[in-house]
Amino acid sequence: MADDNGNVLETISPGAVRRIHLVGVAGTGMGSFAGMLKSAGYEVTGSDENVYPPMSDMLRNWGIQALTPYSPENLDVAKPDLVIIGNVIRRVNPEATAVRERRIPQMSFPAALGSLFLDRSHSVVVAGTHGKTTTSSLMAHVLVEAGRDPSFLVGGVTQNYSGNYRVGKGQHFVVEGDEYDTAYWDKGSKFLHYRPKTAILTSVEFDHADIFKDLPHYEATFDKFIRLIPKDGRLVVCTAYPNAMELAKACQGQVVTYVAKEGAAADYTPRGIRFGPEGARFEVVERGTALGTALLPLSGMHNVENTLAVVAAARGLGLTFGEIAKGLATFRGVKRRQEVRGEPGGILVVDDFAHHPTAVRETIAAIRHRYPERRLWAIFEPRSNTSRRNIHQEDYAHSFTGATRASLKVPERHDKVPTGEELDVPRVCEELKAQGIAADHAPDVPSLVERVAREAKYGDVLLVMSNGAFGGFIDKLLVALRSRGGER
Repeated sequence: MADDNGNVLETISPGAVRRIHLVGVAGTGMGSFAGMLKSAGYEVTGSDENVYPPMSDMLRNWGIQALTPYSPENLDVAKPDLVIIGNVIRRVNPEATAVRERRIPQMSFPAALGSLFLDRSHSVVVAGTHGKTTTSSLMAHVLVEAGRDPSFLVGGVTQNYSGNYRVGKGQHFVVEGDEYDTAYWDKGSKFLHYRPKTAILTSVEFDHADIFKDLPHYEATFDKFIRLIPKDGRLVVCTAYPNAMELAKACQGQVVTYVAKEGAAADYTPRGIRFGPEGARFEVVERGTALGTALLPLSGMHNVENTLAVVAAARGLGLTFGEIAKGLATFRGVKRRQEVRGEPGGILVVDDFAHHPTAVRETIAAIRHRYPERRLWAIFEPRSNTSRRNIHQEDYAHSFTGATRASLKVPERHDKVPTGEELDVPRVCEELKAQGIAADHAPDVPSLVERVAREAKYGDVLLVMSNGAFGGFIDKLLVALRSRGGER
């Protein structure tokens, strides 16, 4: 008997369905999953309130019909054997309501991914507060370059593959393990559906304050994830986070450690780290023995650490260091991770997804390493539910070291952030000034664009950080800078 949520399935045989409809298809994860299902041979349709580029273009190129807006009639067009409900969909959504009332089999995106793909694969799951997208993308690329023909689904557009997913014929499936919730009927983390055989745990710091009440609550979901790893599985964990190491004790399988600190007590460490225009170059030391030199075309100690995680996991999958090094050296990165967007008039504009104070700090340090002689202007939008709050008030005040100048956008009021718990941006700026960093703030994107475009100088590096579109800030800034012509 179906419960009040309708005919919700936890598992399904891949051969039991032919027509699949995704409600909420315009989201990055859902849209990419739609493309993956299409590549795997399913007949796929989707629906959303609005479908804009680039996802609208991607769905069209994949031959997936995107119906708008949400409506019960979309189900008449799709005639699905299975409906996948995105986690942005609320119970009151008219299409979700019709799915329940008609008792059409439905699944969450993570449950469907687990059943239709991961059950038949060696699932390599990259979890943690920081570095998931870069690490999972790098892990997948290393396996591709080594000829293992993996599948992958990650949370960013990989520059090597111009997309978020790949359907391969090999045994490995690399997936970015998100700790955010699953569906309106399932408030557990997505990664609890991902059947980890090999797992990487990059870091554990409090995040997603809209669904986790405090750090212990947040850590508890990682504890559940780690307990899913089988006895013949492997957990690769970073020793820089003592709480991650404590959580790793619950793992039934092998625990392998890494850290980006020379000579540290870990299974995988670096030696002789050098940063330059080509990226990061260092020796990889495996349990005291040098394996060889790695070159990664990205900068920053956090990316050295991400690389060591991939090396540790790949060695556990049987790859030689030569195979791994080839993949590292040919990795082109992920969009919005240290992505150079342009250099009009000799002013370099770099886009990054950083929003947690640790990510802001590490990203600024990475860009400082890569461009040591240039003035660095950090421009930050606290947009996520957590970054809008004063939870990390003091941390943000110490996250801009290395920047010559910092500009912050004051976030708009948000109904999920209680009054009195908002991040005090003017106070952050005052504390940055006390550290010798020229800091200012702006209430809106147009005034911030005007300020930066007017005061940026030849040779500057403008590092723009946000986990959203930032109101089109970068595109508008590039237009404004180009309009200055050849100013130097």
